[in-house]
Amino acid sequence: MSQSVVLDKEAAPAAGGKLRGHPWLTLLTVAVGVMMVALDGTVVAIANPAIQLDLHASPADIQWVTSGYLLALAVFLVTAGKIGDRFGHKSTFLVGAVGFAATSAAIGFAGSVQQVIFFRVLQGLFGALLQPAALGLLRGAFPADKLNMAIGIWGGVIGASTAAGPIVGGLLVEHVNWESVFFINVPVGVLALVLGLLILKDVRAEKAAKSFDIPGIVLLSGAMFMLVWGIIKAPTWGWGDPATLLFLGGAVLALVVFAVWQNYAEEPLIPLALFRSVPLSAGTLLMVLMAFAFFGGIFFVTFYLQNVHGMAPVDAGVHLLPMTGMMIVGAPLAGFLIGKVGPRIPIVGGMVLTTGAMLGMSTLGIHSGNGVMSLWFLLMGLGLSPVMVGATEVIVGNAPLELSGVAGGLQQAAMQVGGSLGTAVLGAVMASKVTSVLPEKWAATGVPFPAGEQGEQLKQAAQLGMAPPMPQGTPEQLTTAVADAVHSSFVSGMGVAFTVASVVALVAAGLGLLTKRGANEAGPAVHI
Repeated sequence: MSQSVVLDKEAAPAAGGKLRGHPWLTLLTVAVGVMMVALDGTVVAIANPAIQLDLHASPADIQWVTSGYLLALAVFLVTAGKIGDRFGHKSTFLVGAVGFAATSAAIGFAGSVQQVIFFRVLQGLFGALLQPAALGLLRGAFPADKLNMAIGIWGGVIGASTAAGPIVGGLLVEHVNWESVFFINVPVGVLALVLGLLILKDVRAEKAAKSFDIPGIVLLSGAMFMLVWGIIKAPTWGWGDPATLLFLGGAVLALVVFAVWQNYAEEPLIPLALFRSVPLSAGTLLMVLMAFAFFGGIFFVTFYLQNVHGMAPVDAGVHLLPMTGMMIVGAPLAGFLIGKVGPRIPIVGGMVLTTGAMLGMSTLGIHSGNGVMSLWFLLMGLGLSPVMVGATEVIVGNAPLELSGVAGGLQQAAMQVGGSLGTAVLGAVMASKVTSVLPEKWAATGVPFPAGEQGEQLKQAAQLGMAPPMPQGTPEQLTTAVADAVHSSFVSGMGVAFTVASVVALVAAGLGLLTKRGANEAGPAVHI
């Protein structure tokens, strides 16, 4: 079997000395780049309340600050992986790093929530270039016996960055402003660019596609967009509304046509033979379900801590420290454990722990103490670590090297689609529950429920846990009763959302039984 890795002219030892192509320095470089993308997946969650207040955004607008970013990543990741396979992962990575930093700066200077959403979408597109390219560079830089450890550490960086988002966001929002959450990406992006120019070798697969499957790109991107858009808009339109059914049905139809087209395309975007691997297919769906539960749940936690418990942003970040700390410590340990025993046991065990954490968080109330919250946050961090690391190893390791970019894009697309769907679906569940229980809980205050537009605004505020300001001179007892009505309605909705998330996490634990260590982790190509 012929060796499938070919290098550009920079591969010559004289061209870059001992630095260029060094495996561990390559790992450091790509870690800096993907750290920005992973961090931005959650750092914004802690800043959302400040963005909402400063820019007078609606709950739907705030959801789009998160969902627009995740949606752009999801739509473009597989195509970005193909771009890396075709033009080289180094160039793709560097363009992604520069673009991500530039759009981050643009978000910081935005003057409206619409501008924030627009530049978040662009930021997601550049982020999509970074992640699959990083995995492709790692597969080319590391020998077979070290690749598992490298992927484990890489996954650990993503897990730790994802988990550290609320802490970083809390510190910046409280002590600087919400714009600084985005400005911080600029120096990180510059560092990734400098390191990339000095260290990275452009590794390409010998059998990589020489052309693009344009119809496949259009069909897959369109399907993903229609699916996520339909689910996000369903709470507004109604699940049975013709517009909702049109988007969801269109997504299914586009996916079916895409699957058929892949059998006829000369160089398909995603060769369907890739999914003959049961572990790879299970790992992909596992990533969707894990991200659904995690991103969908964490969206509400920040509002719970800040609006229900009245915490400052940095205090909210500190209260999430048990979760972030366990992910930072647990991810590298999970990579080591997976290298020893394989991914199946750690993944299944991790999802079972995550299921327990989600069920525990569904029981939180408006007066829950710090100890109870910390227990569930700690359990969630402990459970998610082996899943984030293990699923990466399963998907990338079970794909042939010439499709390393596509596999990396598939792995990250699964995570981003899951995050978008989780935020949308659990947001819809949350909104439905809050809307149904708020009038009854409000009636206990003795204050008539506002009619018309005021009533709708109150329901929207309650979905974020925000109690309305009371007129000056209102008795403290009445102010407290109104706040309790809104907060208890919010907590009721959050409880239902976390219950749904726990069911999804349990299904993911079952899928973990189908995973196994990749057979194609090393350099030689595996033909399909």
